[in-house]
Amino acid sequence: MIALRALDIPEQNLYIDRQSGKDFERPRYQTLLRRIKKDDVLYVKSIDRLGRNYDEILDQWRYLTKNRGVDIVVLDMPLLDTRRGKDLMGTFLSDIVLQVLSFVAENERSNIRQRQAEGIAAAKARGVRLGRPPEPLPEAFFMALDRWKSGELSCKRAAEACNMPISSFYYRAKKQSEKEEKEVL
Repeated sequence: MIALRALDIPEQNLYIDRQSGKDFERPRYQTLLRRIKKDDVLYVKSIDRLGRNYDEILDQWRYLTKNRGVDIVVLDMPLLDTRRGKDLMGTFLSDIVLQVLSFVAENERSNIRQRQAEGIAAAKARGVRLGRPPEPLPEAFFMALDRWKSGELSCKRAAEACNMPISSFYYRAKKQSEKEEKEVL
């Protein structure tokens, strides 16, 4: 934001998505595509702010520059400025740099996912419980559970008696059975 505001870009021309760049189905990016026109200049702080998928970055770049006639300037990489070097050599250099940076952006996304999975696995190994804490069981749960186990109530009726979704009742019933089995051992 700071870099783009330093270019005196009017606020109404700033398009900011506050979600992952894993794909281009982002609401503000789609708005930008509808509004951008031939001879406009699209400023991007860095290529990974445009996207994180190698093939899609290349496709979007070509779509914007070739089909829509838009110039793109990547602020962190002066070689990626389609306003300059429109000759064969300039285009060649831009394409090489774009491909390398697109690869790096996708690779970083892959690394982020891997580090996230490793962090979650390490936390679980330490006994950290992830997610929000479970809701306390309703007072009627154990009575409904006993009636369900005996066949007196269907799972649906037992869940309704507890004012719980069926999937939640079934999940909590399964957890309760596992807890009881551990206590017996």
